[in-house]
Amino acid sequence: MLTQISEVLTQTQVEQFRTRLRAASWVDGRVTAGHQSAQAKRNLQLAETDALALELGAQVRAALKASTLFFAAALPNVVFPPLFNRYAVGDGFGAHVDNAVRYDRTGQLVQAVRTDLSATLFLSSPDEYDGGELVIEDTFGVQRVKLAAGDLLLYPASSVHRVEPIERGERLASFFWIQSLVRDAGERELLFNLDLAIRKLGSGDADQPALVELTGVYHNLLRRWAQT
Repeated sequence: MLTQISEVLTQTQVEQFRTRLRAASWVDGRVTAGHQSAQAKRNLQLAETDALALELGAQVRAALKASTLFFAAALPNVVFPPLFNRYAVGDGFGAHVDNAVRYDRTGQLVQAVRTDLSATLFLSSPDEYDGGELVIEDTFGVQRVKLAAGDLLLYPASSVHRVEPIERGERLASFFWIQSLVRDAGERELLFNLDLAIRKLGSGDADQPALVELTGVYHNLLRRWAQT
């Protein structure tokens, strides 16, 4: 399941991020890549322990907490500290699958994170660069994604995906992983669809007995499937 979440960051926040990142100290993006991914990765990123990465990452996590759609789609248990990357002309990231487990080097998390979901938060507008599409291959087929600055895409970390080479301009983004309360993707999608249906019903008569029953079904399923 691919889920687009619009305006995770406001345009004011996006501009502030971009201003700060222009003066950042970038390093080779392969510093966080696994053995297989390192062979295909050509980009720059902020070091995990970079003070700016920690500051902006905290702002991203705060924005995620304010997004009810993010919570509904991801059912987050642990959000890996957000990282930041930069693709210039000629840069790209060939086909790869994200590591199943990530270890935080910043000291913010004491446990390993199982990567159920991957997330890309776009910080550059689509008209600012050619190429650079996020291409995701999974059971839903092949999807080519290029979102507005401030928008976020959630997708299965188990999927094969790549970033097409940049032909013009520059692509800035934040990326991170989520360990969900519900490990199974099919169960998580069922809960998400049920949540959306409940919200639609709730926009009408909130006292409908069926709405109460459906809400109970949702929470009982979540109670059964959640892993903490």
